[in-house]
Amino acid sequence: MSRRPVRLRYHWRVTDLVIGPLLRYVDASVATIWVETGRPCTVTVVAGEERVSEPTFTVHGHHYAILDIPLSKPVSYRVALDGTEVWPLEGIEPSVIRPVERLEKVVFGSCRTSVPHDAAHTLSHGVDTLRAYGHALTVDEGLPDLLLMLGDQVYADEPSVEMLDYIRNRRNGTEPVDEIADFEEYAELYRQAWTDPEIRWLLSTVPTAMIFDDHDLRDDWNTSRPWREQMAQVAWWQRRVVAGLGAYWIYQHLGNLTPAERAADEVLAKIKAAPDGAEVLDAFAERADADPMSNRWSYARDYGSTRLIMLDTRCARHLEPGARSMLDSAEWGWLVEQVAGDHEFLLVGSSVPVLLPAGIHHVEAWNEALADGAWGRRVARFSERVRQAVDLEHWAAFRRSFERLCRLLAGSGSTVLLLSGDVHYSYVARIKGAPVYQLVCSPIRNPLSRLLRLANILAQFGVAGLAGGLLARTARLPRPPYRWKITDGPWFSNALAMLTFSEGASEGDGAAEARWYSPTLADPPGLSEISRVRLTRTP
Repeated sequence: MSRRPVRLRYHWRVTDLVIGPLLRYVDASVATIWVETGRPCTVTVVAGEERVSEPTFTVHGHHYAILDIPLSKPVSYRVALDGTEVWPLEGIEPSVIRPVERLEKVVFGSCRTSVPHDAAHTLSHGVDTLRAYGHALTVDEGLPDLLLMLGDQVYADEPSVEMLDYIRNRRNGTEPVDEIADFEEYAELYRQAWTDPEIRWLLSTVPTAMIFDDHDLRDDWNTSRPWREQMAQVAWWQRRVVAGLGAYWIYQHLGNLTPAERAADEVLAKIKAAPDGAEVLDAFAERADADPMSNRWSYARDYGSTRLIMLDTRCARHLEPGARSMLDSAEWGWLVEQVAGDHEFLLVGSSVPVLLPAGIHHVEAWNEALADGAWGRRVARFSERVRQAVDLEHWAAFRRSFERLCRLLAGSGSTVLLLSGDVHYSYVARIKGAPVYQLVCSPIRNPLSRLLRLANILAQFGVAGLAGGLLARTARLPRPPYRWKITDGPWFSNALAMLTFSEGASEGDGAAEARWYSPTLADPPGLSEISRVRLTRTP
């Protein structure tokens, strides 16, 4: 299906289609479409000869629908509200759904602020890679099979100027005026993040799978037990975390589920049965925060011989000092089950990287030991403050979890691609002697300062790893069970990464390749390749 190069125009009315359509879960026989509308209505999706309709459901006064449409071949689709067509927008090609049986092309990235695209914000935040990619796809035939959004899809604690204006015009309470406070503000945050014309078209045409990271709620979210205890004393935090998890469930999590999983979801059923499901959703979100084992945000999908595993590395943390774990016991048991089996590739989405530069890894492990009391209570309190101040909270800061995960993945028999973001630079690392790669792509749009770039460059050098190792030994920490090396990078520009797979991946080298792209300053923006890396089973 050919496309013409067009400049997208932004047409929407609040009484019609507020956000979407978003193309979410897609396999070989069904596709899921998600929308938010400005009023209660019946949403109809027409794709070829298939026609599916669903009434909206309401939460906190906002109206949503999620529809599953049978699929057998590539087809364009239309969306109507109460019989009035609202999608596609005037002047652009229709959105397309394609069956996905196996993965040939996967795009991924994380950390995207939704600040304006004017000259001042382009200077401070760079060009929005997702927006540039959306424009590129309007003139290109190479649609990916899946877009993985690996955390910080929205910044609830660092809103844009437009979002700050919205906040200050609607409230004057105890909550901080420069952060999101409730569900209403989250709804507006997602609207601003996902309705740029190029991004809107992209999300309507490319299937997406998402997982949260801290800024989807707040910086350092669940970094440690002391952090949770501190936030529990903040008057507005409980309202905020309930709103954040509830909004994540609506805007991101529902579309991660298969049709069968949604059909069995008791929360969704209760919300649909209520005139307004706010009370149901809030109760669910409050419990999910207080008792992480009551709900699983992680999920897995099979695409031929490739299994995708998206890990919750925020809510699922066990934070008891001395027994910290990135995943609680229930989550770990689930992960072991998902890794088992005969898979050519395991794509493991973890918002926070597993394999860091060696110097940073050892410092995080050392800090964890000190925060757990290796040098006494006074040092433990100081180490906890350092942990929160400089974000020492990756897998390395959960040392036992790191070691257990490395053993599990290195012994899986699959080629493992760990896909991560969070750190605001991109790189490739590999475990020595095992086909386990760490592929990091961050940020989509939120670059590091020059000082932090320099600090991370220094952390790549061997002397930094040696110094970190010496620190780790002062806390009597064992050596990691595997050695790894940063093989490519770091790259600090805004970026998206693309994985491409060929058939018969296990039959030879070069069956998978990763490329990183950065946006150009052209108008309209384009993409420029930063680097490409072959991913092989052999060293």
